[in-house]
Amino acid sequence: QVELVQSGGGSVHAGGSLSLSCAASGGITKMNAMDWYRRAPGKARELVGAISTDGSEVFVDSVKGRFTFARDNAKNTVYLQMDSLKPEDTAVYFCNADITDSRGLRNSNYWGQGSQVTVSS
Repeated sequence: QVELVQSGGGSVHAGGSLSLSCAASGGITKMNAMDWYRRAPGKARELVGAISTDGSEVFVDSVKGRFTFARDNAKNTVYLQMDSLKPEDTAVYFCNADITDSRGLRNSNYWGQGSQVTVSS
């Protein structure tokens, strides 16, 4: 079965950097796109950005210029580099993938387990 496994994150002071990765595995024919969301305590889930396998990508204004995507299509892995972090970036970050599996079925209901990002002042 398809699964997404996240790694990275952690705790830094404001202005520091952290990175996250999201690796998809298990009977994947194609990873069409990956979205990243975050959820801070007491707040709704928020879209951070999205990248398609063809390289097109978008970020929300609050992180634009500070967050960057990289990807390794051969490994079905997307990396989120987070620079110049601010306390308001503190949240649990989740990856979400649009995947066509080995049976040719496509859906976007695949989620990573979440990674904590904590930015202190």
